[in-house]
Amino acid sequence: MADLRRPSFRGAGRSLEILRAEAHDELHTLIELRCRAGEDPWEVIPDLPSVDEQVVISLRADALGHAGTGSASGLDLDDELGFLREIALWHPELSRAVWSLMGRLQDVGGLA
Repeated sequence: MADLRRPSFRGAGRSLEILRAEAHDELHTLIELRCRAGEDPWEVIPDLPSVDEQVVISLRADALGHAGTGSASGLDLDDELGFLREIALWHPELSRAVWSLMGRLQDVGGLA
């Protein structure tokens, strides 16, 4: 039985190639904005997610109706992890990124 608190991931409707291109553009924009604000690129880049992690974060945000990448979902940890597993089932190529983000969630208690 599906958990009513957790949204069901039904795929993105876009190819993984397009999702990765969009994530790349988002990350490039974040780098540019932070560097224009005076931050050192050597300090900015290591803090950013990988392209595939950004895809997962964006899919999560889209499914939960959030515009921001690190928005709180209101889900408990088990529901959040289950939702991320669903993304990995729909897009097996993103499994490594999903596992990485799941590890961060368990260690720190939040996505960013």
